[in-house]
Amino acid sequence: FLDLEICRLKSCSLGKLDFCFHRVLRMENGEGPLTFMCGHQRICLCPPLFVGRIWLDNVHCSGLERTLAQCESNGFGVSDCKHSEDVGVVCSQRRIPGFKFISTLTNNVESLNVQVEDVRIRAISSQRKRVPMTEGYLEVKDGGKWRQICDLEWTEMNSRVICGMYGFPGEKRYNTKVYKLLAKRRKKNYWGFGVNCTGNEASLHGCKLGHKVELRGNATCEKGLPVVVNCVPGRAFAPSHAQGFSKAYRVEQPLVRLRGGANIGEGRVEVLKNGEWGTVCDDSWNLKAATVVCRELGFGSAKEALAGGKLGQGMGPVHMNEVKCSGFEKSLTECYFNRDALGCSHEEDAAVRCNVPAMDFQNRLRLSGGRNPFEGRVEVLAEKNGSLVWGTVCSDSWGTIEASVVCRQLGLGFANNAFQETWYWPGDMSADDVVMSGVRCSGTEMTLAQCLHHGKHLDCPRGGGRFAAGVSCSETAPDLVLNAQVVEHTTYLEDRPMYILQCANEEHCLSSSAATATSSSYRRLLRFSSQIHNNGLTDFRPRAAHHSWIWHECHRHYHSMEVFTHYDLLSLNGTKVAEGHKASFCLEDTQCEQGIEKRYECANFGQQGITVGCWDTYRHDIDCQWIDVTDVVPGDYIFQVVINPNYEVAESDYTNNIMKCRCRYDGHRIWMYNCYIGERLEITVEITGYNIIECDGHLSCSKPFCLWMTTF
Repeated sequence: FLDLEICRLKSCSLGKLDFCFHRVLRMENGEGPLTFMCGHQRICLCPPLFVGRIWLDNVHCSGLERTLAQCESNGFGVSDCKHSEDVGVVCSQRRIPGFKFISTLTNNVESLNVQVEDVRIRAISSQRKRVPMTEGYLEVKDGGKWRQICDLEWTEMNSRVICGMYGFPGEKRYNTKVYKLLAKRRKKNYWGFGVNCTGNEASLHGCKLGHKVELRGNATCEKGLPVVVNCVPGRAFAPSHAQGFSKAYRVEQPLVRLRGGANIGEGRVEVLKNGEWGTVCDDSWNLKAATVVCRELGFGSAKEALAGGKLGQGMGPVHMNEVKCSGFEKSLTECYFNRDALGCSHEEDAAVRCNVPAMDFQNRLRLSGGRNPFEGRVEVLAEKNGSLVWGTVCSDSWGTIEASVVCRQLGLGFANNAFQETWYWPGDMSADDVVMSGVRCSGTEMTLAQCLHHGKHLDCPRGGGRFAAGVSCSETAPDLVLNAQVVEHTTYLEDRPMYILQCANEEHCLSSSAATATSSSYRRLLRFSSQIHNNGLTDFRPRAAHHSWIWHECHRHYHSMEVFTHYDLLSLNGTKVAEGHKASFCLEDTQCEQGIEKRYECANFGQQGITVGCWDTYRHDIDCQWIDVTDVVPGDYIFQVVINPNYEVAESDYTNNIMKCRCRYDGHRIWMYNCYIGERLEITVEITGYNIIECDGHLSCSKPFCLWMTTF
């Protein structure tokens, strides 16, 4: 049924190939190869040279059928199709439901083939409303019936595996008195086997089958009770911080973090070393190592250990290679690894998808009226007059950051757009009333309710209805990252006469004192080049369409984004002393990685954007690629560049949009050093009278002193 072939054609680049079919770019000669863009590789799929009959046409399945023959169709052999319309499938690597156990009970003749359909934690009545549900009877579904497991051979390691499957990093003991009383009152239905886990399995699928249990009706498991598990939630999911798994969820100084993931509990793995975040090479990367990461961050065991930069590529160093974990480490940094990452590139960045607790997030929010499940008017479930009702969200101050929280809460990936008018999406009329206003999110929240908002004191002058907030979501997003080394190596000062800078002055690229400057005066400009990479999973495109771009007569070009980057010079305490900005008059693929074709160029009013795996270079010698430092006094400063500062275009990670450098200006020359992307560890330490203000390799101390901070 599946007949796909990778074609060796000139239009195709071979290498690391990945099947994903989100968008067809073109079909050559009607019957030729289909060309796709997948990540940053082009893939050609040749239609199979099949000459037999076409058996099925207009096939419609509900998804519950066991075979394709059970789906509705025109009937076998009834078709008006050609072989250019033959269909194919690409199957997911995710396993089908159910758990097949590794049997150790063999009689040297045949092995037992034992498989259960599902596993669940069934809470007792007093805890059924608790979110997340952390405690209850463990039951397996076998032969369509839920059955308990006898606890005579049950161990903490078994509970650890179960808790990990349900998104919890650890387990603890429970109150046996309650369950002993309940066991006397309830009829039990035991499963015929025990379970034997070592504790480092990602799910029951990797556990071994325990001893066979003799089923004798009410006399089964006479000396034991049904298995009960009690899990400890990560701090982010705990009802209160005091009950959280504090060791697994390090808030103050995390050594590991996830970046670029579309949903909660997934992302590219990054580790902190010597104050700098770096990635992990995917050599030897497996579920055990991924599970250590997940538990360390307060999630359960890992669902997937992803390789090949599947969740985006990082920047900077590769800190760890050939990671090998036992599965019981408290942190990934405790695992064995090779510090030598020679041969590893960011195309091999490791990532994880973790099991997370069922928090009922998706039942408190919905999208209504959209053309597909990924878009629509945002409606939230809120309490009104003592009852729960659906209502809309006020669109005042509604933006991409707020939309990203909605998409994450619904498990729909990244925000594609945030809408402040939704009259074209006819939602549920009974939900037109505004029930939430003044929403302001930081982007890290798991639910919209966690964002700042007005609470019960609503304030929405425009009202709901047609002005209700809306979103569109996407499973992939771009990710812009500035090359810090290029900035550091290309910085210089230039004194330029004012009469040459009239166009730049019109675009507000000079400081305010330029308004009164004479045409014969000079401005001192801090010039530099910027190289902006797209390390995401989809192309970066301006939000505004062609027809709405703004024409600037003086420079005679269009601006597709009025503010694409901010350039700031800050004092050491963070006060802004000079600023600049750059409009995106031309977003294009200046250069690309090997094997990737350029797709965007600005010539002849062409399409603008940055392709995945390509970068756009703004050279130091073009207008506005500077900060006007004419009025800046000599001293030490912080130079800062922020890409996409107004969040006009959605990205998978905004934390790497900021670059900072240390800067020293003596009135004649300037030195730029210690440039870095995103966050860097800064610690204030006092050692016998030496006050270390900053720990980033260049320390400001009250006395000459040197300290090297090593995280691990």
